[in-house]
Amino acid sequence: MKNILLGMTTAELRKLARDLGEKEFRGKQIADWIYHHGVKEIAEMVNLPAILREKLTENYMVGRSSVLSMSKSKDHTFKLLLGLVDGEKVETVGMLYKDRFSCCVSTQAGCPIGCIFCATGAGGYKRNLTAGEVIDQVLAVQEAAPKDGLTEGNGRVSHVVFMGMGEPLLNYEATLKAVSLINSEMGIGMRNITVSTIGYVPGIYRLAEEHLQLTLAVSLHAGDEMLRKKLVPGMTRYSIREIIKACRDYIKATGRRVTFEYCLLKNLNDGREDAAGLAALLRGLNCHVNLIPYNDFPGNIYERPGKAAVDEFRQVLEEAGINVTQRAQKGAGIQAACGQLRRQHNSR
Repeated sequence: MKNILLGMTTAELRKLARDLGEKEFRGKQIADWIYHHGVKEIAEMVNLPAILREKLTENYMVGRSSVLSMSKSKDHTFKLLLGLVDGEKVETVGMLYKDRFSCCVSTQAGCPIGCIFCATGAGGYKRNLTAGEVIDQVLAVQEAAPKDGLTEGNGRVSHVVFMGMGEPLLNYEATLKAVSLINSEMGIGMRNITVSTIGYVPGIYRLAEEHLQLTLAVSLHAGDEMLRKKLVPGMTRYSIREIIKACRDYIKATGRRVTFEYCLLKNLNDGREDAAGLAALLRGLNCHVNLIPYNDFPGNIYERPGKAAVDEFRQVLEEAGINVTQRAQKGAGIQAACGQLRRQHNSR
C-alpha cells in the first residue's frame, strides 16, 4: 500500500518535498491542501508542479476515508460511519451548539475495554488508528456540516473531543500527534481539545508530563470499587483510589481542572447513596462532574434513569460543593452513542 500524507506535519512535508528534489515551501502548500482544503486526491493540489504531483502519486496517497453512512437528528447532530483505507470502520459525530461546532473522534477501531453498557465494546476491537485517521474524522465532519448557517466559523470545527470509539491513552503516540496536528495544522486552540480516558493510570501520568492546556476527562461511572469493576471489566487493574490519586497529581502538574464523566444507569449507579459516595471520593479535588444519562442501544439490558433520579443525583453533588454539568442529550434517534452505527452496519 502507498504511504499516507494525512497525518504528516508541515515540517515532515517540507522534508518530503526536499527529498523529492523540490523547494521546501512546496511542503507547506501540501499541508494547506490537506488540512485547510481537505483534498482527497493529490491531483487536486493544483498549485503544485505537475512533475511533483506525479512524483507524489507514485508512492503516496492523501489517505482520506469514505463515508459509508450518515445519520442526522432534528437537533442538527450528525453521525458518520467512515470506511478507512484498509476497510476498517470508525464513527465520528458532529455536534452543533449555539456557540461552538464540536467533533467527537475515535482513536481505535473498536475498543478493548468492554464497558458493559457500551456498544463499541460489544462490537469488538480491531486496531489502533493512526494520527491521520483521527484528523480525517475532523475533516469529514467539517465537510458534512449543514450549509445553512447553523455552524460557527463558516462551518469549521471549533472543538474536538477524543471521546468516541476506543481508549485514547492506549493509543498514546497517535493520540498526542493528532492533538498536535489539530492544534498546529488546523488551528484549533488547545483549550478546545478534550482527551477522555476510562482511567488508564500510566497514561494519565504520561499526559501530565506533556503540560498541555487541553482538558482531561476521566470516565469514572462509579464511586464504589466493586460496581466499577462490573461496569468497566477491561480496566480493573487500577483501583478508583489509584485513578483519583493520578488525577490529583495531574492537576498539580498542569494546573488544569479534571472532568469526571459519569454515565447514569437506572437502578444501578444512579441512587442517592451512589451520589454521596462519589461526592466523598471527589471532595477537595479541582474538578467538575459531567452527568450523562444512559443512551440506550438495541440488545442492551440497561435503561436511562428518570429525570427525578438525575436531578436528585445532581443535587447531592452540588450540596457537597462539587461543580456539576449534565450533558444535553444530542442525536436522539440516530444511534449517536459510541459504536452503535458501526455495530448496526456490521450486523447487516
